[in-house]
Amino acid sequence: MNIALIVGGLSSEREVSLASGRGILKALREKGHNVKVIDPIYGEEEISEDIIFQKLITKEYPTLESLDKLKKESARNVISCINSKQFDDVDIAFLGLHGKYAEDGKIQTIFEMRGIKYTGTDVFSSAIALDKDYSKIIFVYNGIRTAEWMVASKNSVPSYDKVIEKLGIPFVVKPNDEGSTVGLTIVKEKAEYDDAIALALQYTDKLMLEKYIKGRELTVSVVGEKAYPVVEIKPKNGFYDYAHKYTKGMTEYVCPAEISEEITKEALSMGLSAHKALGCKVYSRVDFILSEDEKLYCLEVNTLPGMTELSLVPKAAKALNIGFSDLIEDIIKLSLKKYEK
Repeated sequence: MNIALIVGGLSSEREVSLASGRGILKALREKGHNVKVIDPIYGEEEISEDIIFQKLITKEYPTLESLDKLKKESARNVISCINSKQFDDVDIAFLGLHGKYAEDGKIQTIFEMRGIKYTGTDVFSSAIALDKDYSKIIFVYNGIRTAEWMVASKNSVPSYDKVIEKLGIPFVVKPNDEGSTVGLTIVKEKAEYDDAIALALQYTDKLMLEKYIKGRELTVSVVGEKAYPVVEIKPKNGFYDYAHKYTKGMTEYVCPAEISEEITKEALSMGLSAHKALGCKVYSRVDFILSEDEKLYCLEVNTLPGMTELSLVPKAAKALNIGFSDLIEDIIKLSLKKYEK
């Protein structure tokens, strides 16, 4: 099969995408596919995969200056890339992108208009899932427990007193449409509030303020119609931020999670329910907090979850004796089924 592996892109998770792409590329070639690696920021120009993958992942976010420059110089290139001859002989595009401009339905829209099949969920569900506010509204409507929240914007920031009246202390401030904990702050006192708002606003115009739930971090991967074993995420210090996600040795992962059978069943059921409530297709990863009084709170659904060696979906698949290359192959087969009539 001729496959275009799409990596990099314009988001703050660009480097994570490149790290995922290396593993996906290896898996695809192990399965005998003919793969071309494409980073859409280069437009119509065909760039070698060695050049695309030359930047190594770091422990820090890409700088805001570098992201702004990338968007100004390369946004139009994304459209010209997907409209180029590079996709003339492609059977399916494997989306190895992450974050904004990737999981929000934008790249999926361009592929739909070009008539190119792609992996993962569709335009509408991608957009809803990345918008944390709308996702939570749908969770509540479907009886899926989620933490209390408020939204804010650069023109409408609630006072600190109003926030703690509704959410208590501490609370979380984060961009409404980013992943990988980019721009996130756990606010523990009033002096931190303005800086937390300012940081999050650097990445988006819409913010989420969320009640902080102290507890254990769990995640459920959904592939097809099946929820995979629960993974517990145990950062060695602090919380599961960007560095803990992508730096070896900073986080311990336990799969299957060492939780009761009752909570396991609830997590698997809630994971499937959240996936379906947002209309997701093919695969996703649903993140939870298990509170100290053993209540599960759904945080969000990731429609293009990470596929690095530290990523959670491959860990869950491994617990079922599904190897990484077989997981990638399953994603392709399930994605192609979307287009069957």
